[in-house]
Amino acid sequence: MTVTEQLQEFRHYRNAYFLAVSAAMGSVFYGYDIGIIGGVITLPSFKAYFGINEMSDSAKAALSGNIVAILQGGCFFGALGTGYFSNRWGRKPCMIAAGLIYIIGSVIQAVVGLGTSRASALSVLYFGRFFAGLGVGMVSALVPAYVSECTPRAIRGRCTGMVQMANNVGIMLSYWVNYSASLNIPGTTDRQWRMPFAVQVFPGVLFCLLVPFQPESPRYLVEQNREDAAARSLAFVARTSPTDKAVLATIEEIKADFAGRGQLGVWKQVTRMFETRAIALRCLIPSLVMFGQQWTGTNAINYFSPQIFASLGISGTTAGLLATGVYGVVKVVSISIVLFFAVESWGRKKCLIIGGLGQGFMMLWLGGYTGIHPSSAVVPASYVSIVAVYLYAVFYCVGWGPLPWVVAGEVAPNHLRGGAMAVAVGVNWLFSFTISKLTPIMLNNIKYGTFLLFGFCCLIMAVWAYACLPETTGYALEDIGLLFEEDVVLRAVGDAPGGKWLLGGRRAKEIRRRAVGGGGEDGKRVSGDVESGKDRDDEKGSVDGSEVAPI
Repeated sequence: MTVTEQLQEFRHYRNAYFLAVSAAMGSVFYGYDIGIIGGVITLPSFKAYFGINEMSDSAKAALSGNIVAILQGGCFFGALGTGYFSNRWGRKPCMIAAGLIYIIGSVIQAVVGLGTSRASALSVLYFGRFFAGLGVGMVSALVPAYVSECTPRAIRGRCTGMVQMANNVGIMLSYWVNYSASLNIPGTTDRQWRMPFAVQVFPGVLFCLLVPFQPESPRYLVEQNREDAAARSLAFVARTSPTDKAVLATIEEIKADFAGRGQLGVWKQVTRMFETRAIALRCLIPSLVMFGQQWTGTNAINYFSPQIFASLGISGTTAGLLATGVYGVVKVVSISIVLFFAVESWGRKKCLIIGGLGQGFMMLWLGGYTGIHPSSAVVPASYVSIVAVYLYAVFYCVGWGPLPWVVAGEVAPNHLRGGAMAVAVGVNWLFSFTISKLTPIMLNNIKYGTFLLFGFCCLIMAVWAYACLPETTGYALEDIGLLFEEDVVLRAVGDAPGGKWLLGGRRAKEIRRRAVGGGGEDGKRVSGDVESGKDRDDEKGSVDGSEVAPI
């Protein structure tokens, strides 16, 4: 697709893009909150205020891990609670509530120690980060599912990927705010570390202002027997009429997908996840990709990049924060290019494979370099290693940054998406907590082994994506389940680069799509996604003009 065609598509789907941007503002504060703390704990004023300078190296590492990890604890519990609340009251009210919780937690972090003793300030900081984490965890589980359920399939990957792009924007902003605080505010005043905490309130406020203007998820509305509202929601994102044939066909398909399943409580959702082998796979994959995202080591760099750059020879707090800020810019630029050009044209699978291999090799290089040059003395290879950190960021943005959110949001079954996403994001935060707690200890004790561990994990995840994940690009949400009915590994390998050659003559059975409401003849299905009523052939959709066109 040319740039001109991309721009035309953007104009056509501008409502859907605005919905995705509004929801993704939650990921801006999600990224800001996880990125801010790594720089704050290196600021001289923060160390002096909390007495970190008098601690031993092991105590400093433990405290750094605690301050970072307590947020993940809140995120874990926040994410797990979203399955029940979002199914009970809807996606939008829960997202707004999450934003308000985050704002309150952010304010608490900014004012710790004011009016109280410094001895109690650390406990208040822990509480503020945990409380803000509840909101961050809720948003991280709600937003990918909400965007995936609301946006047309032609741009679903790009829109859901905006969740990770917004996350990277938040991380980048946090890096530069830290750098500004280090450069412009004296280290003798606690304003130096309070200012970064105070700034994180603003993306939360913007999120709470934008979300109320967006429609509720059409899948949720159909589940609540509110078909008219669901039709208006679909029509809004597709910029068409609620009475459009494609809109009505989509409503019928969603109703058919929910038929006999009703509204399920949290426990029933958990038990239904093992109803059949195909459903179990679809509910397991979101947790697997979230697990894999954490074990690529990305948050080890997000949280502790100043220390990592220092180990590569970039000395001084301000210089380390500047290098970290550049790292954030590289990630935002990279993911923007990937979302615009690659996520829909290359597909989910190829992006995950390329990203995993690239991240793995960069981590292995860093491990080898750190093992051979344990001191922070600058040698020519130091510059190559710094470039390797930035290339790691590029490969992360190609694959295991945005794509786990895309895959998790679209693979989970409609009637179990809330529960499956809650569990998946809970897994994400559980291992984010684990890694943020262990990383400073590993960097202090096993040093280069930290990078080797993450490097091998990246390669393992690339192999898993190659052999076990079918390509989902271009399929309607209601059709993705057909990919997991049988021959899953054959289909996954066949979809991978060079896979047909590896399989020889073996092939997975072709998928015959179901008809919904009699809309298609000879077993052809009526598409579950909406465009504007125009017929359009699609390589995974329309066969002839007899069908209602997919997006």
